[in-house]
Amino acid sequence: MQFLCSLHLYLFFHCRLTWSFLWSLFWLIQISVCISRVFIATHFPHQVILGVIGGMLVAEAFEHTPGIQTASLSMYLKTNLFLFLFALGFYLLLRLLDIDLLWSVPIAKKWCANPDWIHIDTTPFAGLVRNLGVLFGLGFAVNSEMFLMSCRGENGYKPSFRLLCAITSLTTLQLYRFIKIPTHTEHLFYMLSFCKSASIPLTVVALIPYCIHMLMKPSEKKMK
Repeated sequence: MQFLCSLHLYLFFHCRLTWSFLWSLFWLIQISVCISRVFIATHFPHQVILGVIGGMLVAEAFEHTPGIQTASLSMYLKTNLFLFLFALGFYLLLRLLDIDLLWSVPIAKKWCANPDWIHIDTTPFAGLVRNLGVLFGLGFAVNSEMFLMSCRGENGYKPSFRLLCAITSLTTLQLYRFIKIPTHTEHLFYMLSFCKSASIPLTVVALIPYCIHMLMKPSEKKMK
């Protein structure tokens, strides 16, 4: 009985220590990102603070909603359409009230050492397009046959499969950074930005796990 109590206490403190370490690491990364964004003059301090608060509210809201892996493709598409129409309606409403969402751009151009550093991809609409693209691609990825065969199959529970997927995905994401989208045409930039953002979750969630799953199948047959 005493041994069980000691084991229970050990596991409890071990879990608390691990949990505390992970949360400390998480906040260290968040604070470092916020400071770096302000330091390189990409965002104003109030923007990073509001971004952190907004992210916490979104995380809290999604904690009490069904998992993203169980949502249907139609749900993803409806959510995408709702977010786009809501953002568009909110923007038009602010325009009617004579409120400019891009009020910070002239200030940034005024005080920036080089006005050419103010890029189109830092505008609110560019951020919206990227988020819509990611959600669109994720919806197709988690509802694809490739995802069901790989991540939802037998290999999905194997540590070796998950490790290979993680390493390959991180490498692929670094390669995506070399894809530069032309900014000379605004409409073309938004369209290509949407396509690039949609292709990332498709690649990481569906394509890479499926390819690794297919590569592991011959070795499994040989072992049998």
